[in-house]
This record gives sequence, C-alpha cells and structure tokens, in this order.
Amino acid sequence: MFTGIIEAIGEVVEMREEQSNKHFVLRCPFTSELKIDQSLAHNGVCLTVVALDGDTYTVTAIAETLNRTNLGELKKGDFVNLERCLLAGSRYDGHIVQGHVDQVGICQKVVDQQGSWLYRFQYEPQSAGNVTVEKGSICINGISLTVVESGADFFSVAIIPYTYDFTNLKSVKPGDKVNLEFDIIGKYVARLLNK
Repeated sequence: MFTGIIEAIGEVVEMREEQSNKHFVLRCPFTSELKIDQSLAHNGVCLTVVALDGDTYTVTAIAETLNRTNLGELKKGDFVNLERCLLAGSRYDGHIVQGHVDQVGICQKVVDQQGSWLYRFQYEPQSAGNVTVEKGSICINGISLTVVESGADFFSVAIIPYTYDFTNLKSVKPGDKVNLEFDIIGKYVARLLNK
C-alpha cells in the first residue's frame, strides 16, 4: 500500500523487451536502500525490484501493466515519480493508494495561476465505477491530489509549487497521458450503488 506522497524522482537509464514484458532499469537517490522483491510505485504503478546493479535497479512490467498505464511510452532519460510502500506505524499523509492504476487520462490543459497550476484531465468513463467528486482524492502518476472540479469524464486538480517542483507533473502538457488510480472507497461505493 502507498500514500501518494512522492519520495523521489527516478530516471529511466535503459529498457529491454522480453516477449510481452518490458524491463526498466532506473537510477534514483535511494537505490542503495532497495532490495530485491521490494515493491516500489513508478508513476503510481506498483512494480517489484527484480535486480540491483550498483546505482541502478530493474523492474519488470507485464503486458497488462503496459496496456493499462503510460509506462509503455517511457523513453531513456524520462523521469518517473517514485514511492516506496508504506511502513506500518508511519504517518499517513496522502490517501489510500494501492499502486493499481485503473486507466490513463489525457491532459486537456494546464493553467499557470501565478503561484499554482490548474491541470484538467479527461478520461473514458468505465463501467468499473471510476468516478471523482469535488474535494475527493485522485492519484495522478502516483501523486495523491485533491479534485477541484469533477465531471462525468473529466476532473481538475490544483498543484502547489512544491508538488510542481518535486514531481514529474511539471513536464506534463496537453495531450500527454497520465496514470489514474481512482479512490478505492469511491469505487466500492459506486459498485454497491450499482447493485
């Protein structure tokens, strides 16, 4: 389980394809603290560390993950948001994030509000109950954020300077795909109401 509070940015240094899988080799500030079999969220996607080599580590994304997320579009030199899983007894600063991306969204616009940024995203409505509500939680590329405006197939979020500076959101522009994990409580409520 994760909280959506980004711990660091990782850089993609190599990618290798093997059948329908893709192996990502990354470098990050805490590589020396990682261990094989550890779970680590990459742009909100929970992946397992499968190899360590000096200052780099390797994770593998299977076809299902590549089809459902924006990881398949990563290139060498791209940056991803990283978060290690929550330790028992830790402060819970974000919201409940599973590391299971529901779908991608498309950035529609970014508005510089002279001290903050407003991002608007569109997504395909899903029968699985992917919904947002104003002042509810949403996870974008692994970042726990609060919904400002909510529609049937879109939502917006306001970004503070710290989040803008210390995540890869600053590189997201209109037309870009982002990973979306909708609030798990909201998904359960939507499912119960549809029964």
